[in-house]
Amino acid sequence: MSITSDVSAASDADLGYCPVALTRDAGRLGLQTSLIDTALGRVTVRHGRRTAPGSPGAATILLHGAAGSWTTWTPLIQAADRHAGAPLADLIIPDLPGWGDTPLPGNVDAETIESLAAAVTEIATALGYRSWRVIGHSLGGFVALELAASAPRQTSFVGLVSATTFSVITSVRHPLTRFAVLPGFTALLGVMRVLSMLGPAGRGLAAGLHRLGLLRPLVAPLFSDVRRVDGSVVAALAAEARPRSFALAARRAGRYDAEASWARIRCPVRSVHGDRDVFVTADDDSRMAAAIADLEVTVLAGTGHFGHVERPFATLKALHSPRLLALPGTPEES
Repeated sequence: MSITSDVSAASDADLGYCPVALTRDAGRLGLQTSLIDTALGRVTVRHGRRTAPGSPGAATILLHGAAGSWTTWTPLIQAADRHAGAPLADLIIPDLPGWGDTPLPGNVDAETIESLAAAVTEIATALGYRSWRVIGHSLGGFVALELAASAPRQTSFVGLVSATTFSVITSVRHPLTRFAVLPGFTALLGVMRVLSMLGPAGRGLAAGLHRLGLLRPLVAPLFSDVRRVDGSVVAALAAEARPRSFALAARRAGRYDAEASWARIRCPVRSVHGDRDVFVTADDDSRMAAAIADLEVTVLAGTGHFGHVERPFATLKALHSPRLLALPGTPEES
């Protein structure tokens, strides 16, 4: 395993911290919206920017995390667009079941990490792709890694942005005896489990706190500098704070056999996370390296759990691979 630590955020210096707002305007990004049937039900997918219509080229699949949707990737997409000649193309960005515009499946027990990866395969196949690169944020990293393990011939590259892995599994399985592993995550999960029992009222609490201006300080641990986070990001967290979906996602992670599954991965894996990420530990990096043959890790300075939002250019640079992007360079340092 190769670890690059304390990477400077200078590649974002010309734009600053959290430089790009989230957008829900898919058309502005050259994307269209489709409803695609899967074994888990109908999934809402943004997709487009096809490099050669009708050709079986490789897709770039972006998988959001818990309390997220397709919009969390829009700063990264816009950051890539600013590199002349190197936009992200052949994009597939689903709202995973329970998030964004996709409802939970009727049978929530049918949704596992494995079935989520299978649903992503169904989506890519339905859109005419036979191979792909996949990038996952937070819980989406779980699904990205499972996709690479279960479909090794189709998956050529995995990028991870603040992927929640072994420490989250431990915290879900042993919330009391291993509380110190990820105290922030364990406390958040406890709150979400309580709120999930309140039904719609629990989901509406985050929106109410946002209207009162109280949500920003509450989500401060997720970011390096929450005061400078664009308002669209906080609004998206308020909209996607879905206690039941969060609790179910954590339960699925706790039941997942990561070591056995990820040992089957054969493609390169490039992982990036912030030095102030409260959901990722150094032990995660070490255990990932023990399970995955080709792993490189980059730690971004001055970055929390949302590297693709806080430091989109630095995140692109860390994920750089001929299999993903042919970047002509990063913005000049100031």
